[in-house]
Amino acid sequence: MHKTKLQTIYLSLLIAFICLLLPWSGVALKLRPDFVLLVIIFWILRAPNKCNIGTAWFIGLWVDLATGGVFGQHALAYTVTTFVAVIYQRRLVLFSNTQQLVYVLLLLLISQLTLLTVKTFAGNESLGWAYFLPSFTGVILWQTAVALGLNTSRPSRSK
Repeated sequence: MHKTKLQTIYLSLLIAFICLLLPWSGVALKLRPDFVLLVIIFWILRAPNKCNIGTAWFIGLWVDLATGGVFGQHALAYTVTTFVAVIYQRRLVLFSNTQQLVYVLLLLLISQLTLLTVKTFAGNESLGWAYFLPSFTGVILWQTAVALGLNTSRPSRSK
């Protein structure tokens, strides 16, 4: 059981990473949610003992290598976001579906604000409001996953 859960976590992270690497362009690129972060948030909430802040940091480094941006920006953003997610992880069980969506939106916005801060210090030009669109498409993707049956409100009990 333990090995199967880890394999599922790694497989879902690999699929999210592949979705990130697909050749997105134009409007689709501006709307593309952070698939990897959504999967990390899901597993932080479902299996915090198997997917943790260290996992988020390590995967963030891989995303940085793949995207060619400032090295460590995604690692920092994922670490800060998962830290906040871990703090409220136990309370999530009591959240309604709508409250969960707001919570996930806030987590995605925290990640994007962290990335924006790093990009600003790195000398990138200021970005408009469209920079935050992936957070909203991420929430839509999260709601779609919940509607399709992914249970995010009760963390699993592993032995």
